[in-house]
Amino acid sequence: MTHGVAPQRVALHTRLKPGKEAEYESVHAVIPVDLDEALRAAGVRSWRIWRDGLDLFHLVEVEDYAKMRAILRDHPANIPWQARMSELLDVEDDYSGGDSGLGLVWELP
Repeated sequence: MTHGVAPQRVALHTRLKPGKEAEYESVHAVIPVDLDEALRAAGVRSWRIWRDGLDLFHLVEVEDYAKMRAILRDHPANIPWQARMSELLDVEDDYSGGDSGLGLVWELP
């Protein structure tokens, strides 16, 4: 991990399948230890998720978002997690493409 360098802040939006709200929150109550370790090793410093109905809003602080996705794409801790998330999310993340998160519109400096 690189210390002293400001992390990237990446905002994401995902959407739950109807009726999966409580299950999603239950699954996130305890993140598997191996996934936590994989996220941190991939440069994630913080990951927060807010929910409004079926809409999920994520704020990820990470050293390099593209690098993190490349590391996690085939990581043995992430594959079963993404399979579980695909049961709950309206659109699953297959880690393809150049996802860069939501574009920033405004920020109070």
